[in-house]
Amino acid sequence: MNGPVVVEVDGSASSRAAVETAAWEAGRHGVGLRLAHAVASPARDVWSDAAGWDPDGGGGLRDRVKRVLAEAERRALRVAPHLSITSDVLIGEPVTVLRSEAEDASLTVLGGPLPRGFGVGLLVAPGRCPVLVTRGRPNPSGTVVLTAGALPGSWRAAEFAFAEASARGADLVVPHARTFFAARLLDGPGGAIPALRKRYPEVTVRPYRGRTRRALLRAAAGAQLVVVGTHGRPGLAPGSAGRTLLRHAHCSVAVVPAGKA
Repeated sequence: MNGPVVVEVDGSASSRAAVETAAWEAGRHGVGLRLAHAVASPARDVWSDAAGWDPDGGGGLRDRVKRVLAEAERRALRVAPHLSITSDVLIGEPVTVLRSEAEDASLTVLGGPLPRGFGVGLLVAPGRCPVLVTRGRPNPSGTVVLTAGALPGSWRAAEFAFAEASARGADLVVPHARTFFAARLLDGPGGAIPALRKRYPEVTVRPYRGRTRRALLRAAAGAQLVVVGTHGRPGLAPGSAGRTLLRHAHCSVAVVPAGKA
């Protein structure tokens, strides 16, 4: 993890929670934190020239945005006092701004619940960084749950889940391998789970059964984080499991693009 952690900042309660999560992630990985604020404009897509983005001419918008960013920086430094923090104000819709900001990021953090129609899939195309959506009231002593299952691109999601479980001192709950392909991918020679168990021997792995919406939510109940893998096709939202968890999980949800760890 080398690039900064990027977090959307808008002054809302969910944004404040996202800033704290982003600061914790950046601090433990030893990378910088980038605060990104989007100023919507129907006439522009993304414009990073800060000298011209105050449309009311009187400094009102500029002052409000400065206060929001300053408060976010103070909140982040309370979590990680030695964090290197930068901030950007960009013109455009939030998803477009974040897609631009995430080009060189290690992780993008959003406050949830997300607005209906928010294009998470545009942020998690192959080659992009994982997206962490803060939700609900995560149990700090709960598990980390991996829902990636038997997908060819599940390695990266599995590696992310193991790393988070290790950092949080949490057990990792993984899907039970019900098919030959799943067993080979997850538990067979060269599979993700055995390889990652060797890399993270301190992480206790526990299986869960079922792929229904109810089973997923039951596995996520009491968790502190759920990790969702994608199918790897650019421009698409996560699969049905990811969409269910992004709408209904009571803890943060990380959506990790497909790829080999």
